[in-house]
Amino acid sequence: MTRRTSKVRAYAPDPGAPGRACDMPECDCAGEYRAPKSRTQLNDYYWFCLEHVREYNSRWDYYKGMTPGEIEANLRADMSWGRPSWPLGRLGSAMIDESMLHDPLDVLGAGGARRAPAQPSVPPELLEPLAVLSLTWPVSLDAAKSRWKELAKQHHPDANGGDRGAEERLKTITLAYAALRDKLTPEPREAAQ
Repeated sequence: MTRRTSKVRAYAPDPGAPGRACDMPECDCAGEYRAPKSRTQLNDYYWFCLEHVREYNSRWDYYKGMTPGEIEANLRADMSWGRPSWPLGRLGSAMIDESMLHDPLDVLGAGGARRAPAQPSVPPELLEPLAVLSLTWPVSLDAAKSRWKELAKQHHPDANGGDRGAEERLKTITLAYAALRDKLTPEPREAAQ
């Protein structure tokens, strides 16, 4: 059993043909194929027979009579479907209030120049302890504890042959961790009465 395709062949007559004679002079065949009259009247058609529509299409040039600059402008307009287009940020940028934009997935910052995400301000009393432990704010209690353990093993006097300088560095590291721990540990809730 053979299947028939319901797809209309490109050379099949137009089903909306008006049922009149070919528009080519001295041709009495049926005008079943349409061809646009000009690039400015693309919805106004000549109706030709198959032989004459092929001849018309082979000679028809959409860009005939246009300068190279006009052709280039026409091609560029076709790239944006005839709608005006401009680079982002050039027009209307003054109207956008960036403080109102909420972009958790950083879609607007993707690609071009990325803005650094706003860092929460560091409490002034933690500037020195963070520098001693070589940590950046914001920091979690677990990260501070693991960094303290790492530095304590590295600067412990027993690991450095009883060096007094290592002992002083260990004290400084322990005091810095204590300051961070006190700030990062949540305050206990008061018992409900």
